[in-house]
Amino acid sequence: MRDHRTISIADQIFEQLEKEILSGKYKRGEILSEMKLSEELGVSRTPVREAIRRLEQEHILKDSGKGLTVVGISKTDMLDMYEIRIGLEGNAGARAAVNITDEDLKKMGEILDLQKYYIEKGDPKDNADNIKDLDSQFHAVLYDSCGSQAYKDVLLQIHRKMTKFRKASISKKSRAEESLHEHFAIYEALKLHDPDLTRERVTQHTVDARDRIKELPDTE
Repeated sequence: MRDHRTISIADQIFEQLEKEILSGKYKRGEILSEMKLSEELGVSRTPVREAIRRLEQEHILKDSGKGLTVVGISKTDMLDMYEIRIGLEGNAGARAAVNITDEDLKKMGEILDLQKYYIEKGDPKDNADNIKDLDSQFHAVLYDSCGSQAYKDVLLQIHRKMTKFRKASISKKSRAEESLHEHFAIYEALKLHDPDLTRERVTQHTVDARDRIKELPDTE
């Protein structure tokens, strides 16, 4: 039976490594080792091994025979994920329009105000992490409000895996402003508790986001 403390440390390491791989710190094709990661993180190899096993299950790392190879997320993967989001996210939005509470609408409004602040503050490149995090928070409220754990789990996982490309997309001011405008449009539809209008606006936002991603290079 595994020790609860080891599992907790493994969870933290998994989250850290996943974030670093998906943000591009470790490049696709880079070789990592259990020992190297253990030394870098200052922990024993047991929780690192557990985290690696989960990262392999997520297809973010793979054992290539020469060591652990970073798979990461390619642009092709990203566009496939957008196809899935296009099929699901509009439905999640329609459900959220029915279920969303005044408290969640208030939270969403505050997120949008902060997103607007960071976009208008200066060059979005300087605030890309803040804008990306607020974008994640906006979508998390939307998914949480849809009332379906299955929708929430799938969409949150996909959204998290898009980290590097989402950050690259909103680093250009015009793209960041377009995304903010689309978020406000979704917010207004949610305030009306209009399922059809929300589905339409959420779906269009996802399509537009995909098209913005198509313009980006497939960075390694």
